[in-house]
Amino acid sequence: VQLQASGGGLVQAGDSLTLSCAASGRTMRKYVMGWFRQPPGKEREIVAAISRDGGITDYVDFVKGRFTISRDNARNTVYLQMNSLNPDDTARYYCAAKGARWSTLVPHTPYDYWGQETQVTVSS
Repeated sequence: VQLQASGGGLVQAGDSLTLSCAASGRTMRKYVMGWFRQPPGKEREIVAAISRDGGITDYVDFVKGRFTISRDNARNTVYLQMNSLNPDDTARYYCAAKGARWSTLVPHTPYDYWGQETQVTVSS
């Protein structure tokens, strides 16, 4: 499956932004989907993940209450709504797909497919 992330940009602290990740090649409904990010000078980290049917989501603590992951399997697209952005959210954001059933461990295990980055820059 091919993944294409989009929606990044330059925003100010407190602003909102929605990232999209469009899948092609295979239906996205077979995959757990995740959003990751890599801040400048740091390693890539998971941000959020969502089960195949969208019924279960998981977030890292530093985005809980601010970010929302969702998916539209009919459109083969997964989203990351980001609110109350702050400069620490500045990073390259990636979407990824994992061919597995959901469990609490799945989002934190290696993913099968990765999309290209979309840059998010938050100014103070």
